Amino acid sequence: MMPGLRLQGCRSLHLNEDNGRFVLLAILIIVYLLCGAAVFSAIERPSELRAHGRWNGTLHNFSETFNISLRELNSFLREYEAAIAAGIRADALRPRWDFTGAFYFVGTVVSTIGFGMTTPVTVAGKVFLIFYGLLGCAATILFFNLFLERIITLLAVVMKAVRERRIRNSGLLPPGIKHDFSFYSLPGWKPSVYHVMLILGISAITISCCASAMYSPVEGWAYVDSLYFCFVTFSTIGFGDFVSSQSATYENQSIYRVANFFFMLMGVCCIYSLFNVISIVIKQVLNWMLEKMSCLFCQRCNKANAFLGRRNAIRPGSKGRQGRLGQESDGACDSDTEGRRLSGEMISMKDLAASNKVSLALMQKQLSESANGYPRTVCGSSRHNGFSGGVGALGIMNNRLAETSNSR
Repeated sequence: MMPGLRLQGCRSLHLNEDNGRFVLLAILIIVYLLCGAAVFSAIERPSELRAHGRWNGTLHNFSETFNISLRELNSFLREYEAAIAAGIRADALRPRWDFTGAFYFVGTVVSTIGFGMTTPVTVAGKVFLIFYGLLGCAATILFFNLFLERIITLLAVVMKAVRERRIRNSGLLPPGIKHDFSFYSLPGWKPSVYHVMLILGISAITISCCASAMYSPVEGWAYVDSLYFCFVTFSTIGFGDFVSSQSATYENQSIYRVANFFFMLMGVCCIYSLFNVISIVIKQVLNWMLEKMSCLFCQRCNKANAFLGRRNAIRPGSKGRQGRLGQESDGACDSDTEGRRLSGEMISMKDLAASNKVSLALMQKQLSESANGYPRTVCGSSRHNGFSGGVGALGIMNNRLAETSNSR
């Protein structure tokens, strides 16, 4: 009883890989947050303390110079903070709630950027924002997913064409394959997630550099501050310490606002796609870590692997089941997951011939599908690659990237 229970527990460790991946990712995120808090605290805390010291000195000097009590002065500063929250500044700024200002605001809402420079103050505005943001954010996420699907498809077509041209120039491509970008050109070929990540990363850097070159002279920011604003905005973090297109007037104002909208749209879409591709790489790392951890904590891994390595052995009396496999070869994936009984009985030549006949039929079917460019049948229980399933952006990349595909 006990060995059987231990073996069952060993198998459950592999079957619950999704739960293990979730727990491991949660632990790593917590560690990542703790490390980030330690780094930012070490970097920013001294500057904060110096700013507090300077401000307290300035406040006391002002109070003594103009004979104003600190209580009255703090009351005045609270009124000033309320004015800032309403969008009032010492310098002239664009109106917050005219049509163009409201359009800028709803754009930051549905894109989940949320700078915080403009916020509704009325009860009606706050209630309307709840329902408006619920529908708008959902629609925008759907748009980002569709953009991701199309950008990966475009990259796949271009990369497949480049690969086909390279193979054709090397003389390795059979002459029967057509000279076009069709699906049948390289059967079953899919782009690597690392190549897609590299292309999206270069695109994001290019868009950020071009946008920063525009923001620096127009907004009067340093170039590093412009790059910082681009990342905070494109990643939809939206701190609000830097916000573009807030001055009352600009030189070539219409062109600048159109270019600002274009860069924000392209930057958010590109960074969103890049984040999703990076998440695939993180998932690969988690799968590798889980595999290493399972081998460290499970003492029966070697025996289980040896057992699975001989799963193609023929057990006596399996003629009926093999006959059904010969008639319905699509059920081969299900048969692979069944347990194989290994015994010391000798296998008859008849069983051996029947098994070889079934294996030959399956091989012929797979070769025929590969030659014709048809997708191979994927086993319904093919969760061993760690990427099966998924919805939204994850489901899109599972079907289009090589490292996440079962048909690789």
